[in-house]
Amino acid sequence: MSLSSPQAEPQPNGPLAKQAKPSPLKKPMVLGMLIVVGAGLLILAAIWFFHYWTHGRFVESTNDAYIQADQVTVSTRVSGFVDQVLVQDNQSVQAGQPLVRVDDRDPRAQMDQAMAQVDQGRASIVRAKAQIRQQEAQIAQSEAQLTGAKTQAKFAERQANRYGPLAAAGAETAEKYDQMRQNRDEAYATMAQDTAAALAARRQIDTLQAQILTANAQIEQAQAQVRQAKVDLDATLVRASIDGRVGDKTVRVGQYVRPGTAMMTLVPVQAIYLVANFKETQLSRMRAGQPASIKVDALGGKTYHGAVESFAPGTGAQFALFPPNNATGNFTKIVQRVPSRIRIDAGPEARKVLAPGLSATVSVDTYGAGADQ
Repeated sequence: MSLSSPQAEPQPNGPLAKQAKPSPLKKPMVLGMLIVVGAGLLILAAIWFFHYWTHGRFVESTNDAYIQADQVTVSTRVSGFVDQVLVQDNQSVQAGQPLVRVDDRDPRAQMDQAMAQVDQGRASIVRAKAQIRQQEAQIAQSEAQLTGAKTQAKFAERQANRYGPLAAAGAETAEKYDQMRQNRDEAYATMAQDTAAALAARRQIDTLQAQILTANAQIEQAQAQVRQAKVDLDATLVRASIDGRVGDKTVRVGQYVRPGTAMMTLVPVQAIYLVANFKETQLSRMRAGQPASIKVDALGGKTYHGAVESFAPGTGAQFALFPPNNATGNFTKIVQRVPSRIRIDAGPEARKVLAPGLSATVSVDTYGAGADQ
């Protein structure tokens, strides 16, 4: 009779006990949670794909975008020393508001000199008119003398004619007849002299009239100089041409400025816009009027809305100082960018912080209005 060894009983904490532990996936609660999570992920993926297919693939974005404004450089058109600077850095100004006052003594002196020339021309006209009246009296005197000379010449002619036959008949001496002829010739010479004097007196009127015309021309020239001097005098007070904020102010009291000297810049913050440089491959569906979303980097990515206004008539390379010439040397194709102007719809408070030069990220929905135009 053989003895058999007893079978070993399984230990509660041995490896066989670990293999016999049921899998968590077999638990209904865990399996249900996994199914719900998986279904949720599938739904989210389907929603994302649906949104991308119907809308997202039509959105064109670029981070090559910057806020711009049509700023104006303030300069002067006259030379002189700056007397006053009437604005501060970053101050808001209105159109027509005084900005800088330049010393106005030189323009004022030029205007006074031009006005004196006007008065001088008017005095010349008055003097010429007085000379005309005096000349008219002299003309009357000359014509009276001419009338007397004509009468005297006729009398001398008749006297010579009467003494001619008498001298021929011996009733009068030849000496008397010669005297009568001499008187006749002297009378005609005097008449000719008075005729020339009367003609010269009448022509003097034309000379004086020409002097009046010359004085009038001088007055017009002086009046033009007065107007120019007044313009220069008004220009000594430099005013704002647009509404905006003062920036890049370099002018100082006592500084000597010349025409065209840049003194400050006016930035129309109320009329800012965005320039986005989209790649040429992104422009196939982009049109003016399509909505845009704008995120400004300096404002923590806050989103503003706007719309596409227009596109530049050429790529940025075409307006560069040295445009590229691809007809020579080796050629490497580079995707070009086209500047696009985008309107920003923002309130007054937002425009106080939206400064030109800030970078932004812009997205244009090409599925919107104007996509099929």
